[in-house]
Amino acid sequence: MRKNEERHCNHYLRRKSKKTNRLIRGVLIIAGTFFVGLAVLGIFLPILPTTPFLLLAAACYARSSKRFYSWLLNNKWFGKYISLLWLTIMFSTVVIVDNPFVRIILILIAIGVTIHIISIRTMKQHKEVATDV
Repeated sequence: MRKNEERHCNHYLRRKSKKTNRLIRGVLIIAGTFFVGLAVLGIFLPILPTTPFLLLAAACYARSSKRFYSWLLNNKWFGKYISLLWLTIMFSTVVIVDNPFVRIILILIAIGVTIHIISIRTMKQHKEVATDV
């Protein structure tokens, strides 16, 4: 009887885990889409920054949907925008910003974002790790 209860409990936990993962995935897709919307508004409204919202959207999509993530990075307008993160930050630190403290903060943000993007495992890396075990 005990093994039967354990199997039932494991089955219930797996089912609940799948539902939770689907819920989290759905929330991340909705959040990513919301951030893309804010980024589009930021293109037209000077008070709203575009790049941070695109980076947030990319992070949400990377954790939830390969299709949406690929769409964002390969998008005619947004993909290039995300790719120019370092160029724009370096331009800002050299040409626009006079305060050395703000320059340091901008460079640290760029380094942090770069480290974060590099540390995200791709689907290929996940498969390699799974086959190694």
